[in-house]
Amino acid sequence: MGLSVARVRQFNRFYTRYAGVLHKRFLGTPFTLTESRVLFELAHADGLTATELGKALDLDNGYLSRLLQRFEQCGLLARKQSNEDGRSNLLSITAKGRQAFALLDARQHDAIAAMLSELSDDAQERLGEAMRTIQETLGGPRVDRPPYLLRTTLRPGDIGWVVARHGTLYAREYGWDETFEAFVAEICARFVEKFNPKRERCWIAECDGANAGCVFLVEKSKTVAQLRMLLVDPSARGLGIGKRLVEECIAFARGCGYRKMTLWTNDILHTARRIYEEAGFTLTKEERHHSFGHDLVGQVWDLDLTPYSANPL
Repeated sequence: MGLSVARVRQFNRFYTRYAGVLHKRFLGTPFTLTESRVLFELAHADGLTATELGKALDLDNGYLSRLLQRFEQCGLLARKQSNEDGRSNLLSITAKGRQAFALLDARQHDAIAAMLSELSDDAQERLGEAMRTIQETLGGPRVDRPPYLLRTTLRPGDIGWVVARHGTLYAREYGWDETFEAFVAEICARFVEKFNPKRERCWIAECDGANAGCVFLVEKSKTVAQLRMLLVDPSARGLGIGKRLVEECIAFARGCGYRKMTLWTNDILHTARRIYEEAGFTLTKEERHHSFGHDLVGQVWDLDLTPYSANPL
């Protein structure tokens, strides 16, 4: 038996209530949902005609005309005669209109972020897949699957993967011995045993359901966060995972109120060093050491997180 009309209508009622689209004022702004949609289109496609706007949003011409007139009276919208067709006016959003849209856009972003924050990584993944299925099944544009996913919830086997993958890759690529794998295992064990979810986090990158990268952020002191164990599997390199993992660390550290981030690496890890430099880290210390079966040059890189830092991030 196929999907029933009643089931579709039940879902529609649920979602319109959930999204608040029936409220007189959308997300506590001065605009209705339809007005918000029009403002969105104006903010993203300057120079539309009223006819083009009506077709894009499937709105009645008379209703849209009255709405645009109100926007113009409120100083949100300006009209300019088309050079190509003197009978047509081109619509453009004003500076006041952009301010109004910025408030609306921020409210929408915060509402969705709050919704997602209540869902686990697995639930978010299922929700995204369901949304993609609905959109594509009903004839909407195809949604390309992201090349990778990030999650912050450790699953059974993740810690073992982090340890084993570090050991395997560093032995293969740099000839490091088993003491490095033991070193990583100690760091992982301390993270799990002393984990402070308010101040620490790990990120696991997945490609096609398989672990493909990781990074950890730990509390070194009340004001200093330490980035540890950045790794991207060779099968997933070139997708920007390393850069994204470092960016996530920085954003989380800022949100926690840390004033500085630090990390320890070795000078032969050229790809990682480039990522750190691009993120704004600066080299503050170098020291020769013999570890993991090799003579190495250890490096300390730091990033200032204070509000008035010159770092653009």
